[in-house]
This record gives sequence, C-alpha cells and structure tokens, in this order.
Amino acid sequence: MADQYAQSGEAVPASESPEIPETPGIPAIPAIRWDEPPEGPVVVLLDQTRLPGEESELVCTDPPALVQAIRTLVVRGAPLLGITGAYGVALAAARGFDVDEAADALAGARPTAVNLAYGARRAQTAYREALAGGADERRAAGAVLAAARAVHAEDAEASGRMAVHGLALLDELMPGGGHRVLTHCNTGALVSGGEGTAFAVALAAHREGRLRRLWVDETRPLLQGARLTAYEAARNGMPYTLLTDNAAGSLFAAGEVDAVLIGADRIAADGSVANKVGSYPLAVLARYHHVPFIVVAPVTTVDPQTPDGAAIEVEQRAGHEVTEVTVPFVSMAGSEAGGGISVAPLGTQAYNPAFDVTPPELVTAVVTEEGVVSPVTAEGLAELCARSRQVTIS
Repeated sequence: MADQYAQSGEAVPASESPEIPETPGIPAIPAIRWDEPPEGPVVVLLDQTRLPGEESELVCTDPPALVQAIRTLVVRGAPLLGITGAYGVALAAARGFDVDEAADALAGARPTAVNLAYGARRAQTAYREALAGGADERRAAGAVLAAARAVHAEDAEASGRMAVHGLALLDELMPGGGHRVLTHCNTGALVSGGEGTAFAVALAAHREGRLRRLWVDETRPLLQGARLTAYEAARNGMPYTLLTDNAAGSLFAAGEVDAVLIGADRIAADGSVANKVGSYPLAVLARYHHVPFIVVAPVTTVDPQTPDGAAIEVEQRAGHEVTEVTVPFVSMAGSEAGGGISVAPLGTQAYNPAFDVTPPELVTAVVTEEGVVSPVTAEGLAELCARSRQVTIS
C-alpha cells in the first residue's frame, strides 16, 4: 500500500500508513562518548549532520573542535549539549588547556540552550574545588571527568523518569490509550544520555501499546524532524508519519492530534519555554483546538536566573539556511551537500531564529524527572527546583 501511494505521489493516510517494523542491523552508535586511546583522551560524537544517510563519528581532540561541533550542529539538543559541555571541560583539563577559557567558550557556543552552560560550569566548578582542596592538575582532571560522567549518568536516569511521568500524564488526560501525538524537532536518544525527553514519552507509550500515531513535524529549516526524529522512530518500530510544518493546522482541524509533546532548550522562571522555532505556533493551535500542549525537559533546563520569556536570548542563524536548499548531510544523490541551491533571489534577506518562546499560559504541563508542573506557574517551577536533587553550581 505504501509503495502504491509513493508511486502515485499521494500522501499515505494515517489509517493506511504501514506499521514500521523493527530495523535490525542499524548500529546503535551513542551520541557522545569519552575515549582514551594511546595518543590521549578524546570526545567522540555521532555526527548528526550526516544522519540519516550516514552514521559516522567525529573525534574531537581539543575544546575548540567541540565548540565548532556545537555551532555546526554535529551535536545538538539541550540535555546532550550539557553533557558535551561537561566532557569538553574534562578534555581541556586532561590535555592541559586553560580550563576556565574552555568553559567560557563552550558555555557561549550556543546561547539559548541553558544546559550547555550548566554542564560546562559544573565541570569547571569540580576542577576549581579539586585544586582548592590540594589536588594536583592530574587529580583535578580526574575530578572533572568524574563530574562529566555524573552529568551523563544523571541525564540518562532523568530521561527514564521523565518517560514514566509523561506517560502517566498522557493516560490521565486521555484514558484508554490510542494516543495520537504530534512532536516537533528531535528529542530522542540523539539529544540525551538516555532515550530522550518528549520522544522518550512517545516511545514509552509505543512500548505499552498505547501509541496510535506519532506525527513528526519536518522542522524547518534544517529538518531535524525529518532527518532525526523519523530516523529514531523507524529504528524503534513506531507508527509515525512525517508532515510539513505548515500542515499541522490541518491535522488539528481534522481532529487527528490528541496531544503535542515537545522538548525545551530553556524554561524561564515564569514558565516561558524556548524551543525549536515553530513550537509557539503549535501551542496556539493546540489551545484553539483544546489539545494538551506538553513540554518535557529535565530540571536543569529550568533557569531561575531568566525571569521571563523576554529575557531569553534567541539564537539567530544564517540566512542562507532559508534562502538556499542546504542539506547538511550526504544527499541521496551522493553529492556532498552544504553549498546549497538558491530558492530565493540573490540578496534576499531572511529572518531565521533558531528558537521561539511559548508563554506559560499556553503550556498545559511541564514534565520533568522530578514530576509534573500543571498549571505552569513561577511558584510551581520554583517548588520543583527546590526539591530537585540536581547539583547547584556557581
């Protein structure tokens, strides 16, 4: 059936779209790992710019290489950026770089994702405390690596707990299962030490036989949904359908969406949520159609130092990502991509924010490893953070 539709150029209706089988033989390459070959410690990244066409790794031997990998989206996603920041500082300490300089460079590589600075600063604090306690540089480097590994392990644990809380919330809001969930951008194992944030909730529903359909926004302009979320959904045998971002409204109007699940790059103290651009319009659609709009993120994504949405710095990306068709991975035609094919007249200016901000009144709930905040208020988030077991850093 799917082949027939593909040949005719017609869309596959949700009711007739095939169930995607498990795909054995696809290597489960971790998104990040620390390695210690004879020539010295390295941080190894799964190059997400080359997915889904190619699974390859990028070996980073110094902090500047990691900063470049962050900026070019080789590694991305708020929780994973926190892990990367921590390992980057550990790499600096192990290889004799200036730790404070490395922490500053890593923390500032992408301004919106608060987890990146959290991971870098936590590792930096471990280094300073070790030196203050009388450790030499070698032992201090060991303390930094231990801190980075702790950040990694904590995120993996948080992912599992978020999935449990999120699935319980879905079942409470929509008893009986058969959930049809719309998600935006990519929030799975590619952004986490575990199985992700919002995607982990959908995956838990799938494993329990309660996911009827995962609607995947392609997520313009870099297609993290089409390239990465669809890749992860296929690997896990989930029933999913890809759609253009501007088709979401028709899905809501047709009554095909039971809930929206997204992640977050920063949650302000008042509950404003910064996430991949396109999230805010989904929140507006969800409110109009009386559909729950649920944000899933670890407590480390809540930033008490950012009072509200207006105070969140939104990263602005290059205009050519909009004016050109730029595929940041090896294309199906086999040519090396990145040069781009113009789709707008030469000299066209483009507005290309990486994120938008959803106000708290449009958010049904924030799901974290510590529990659920609903309604989303400054008081509720403050209480959540107060009882969190996460390490406080300066």
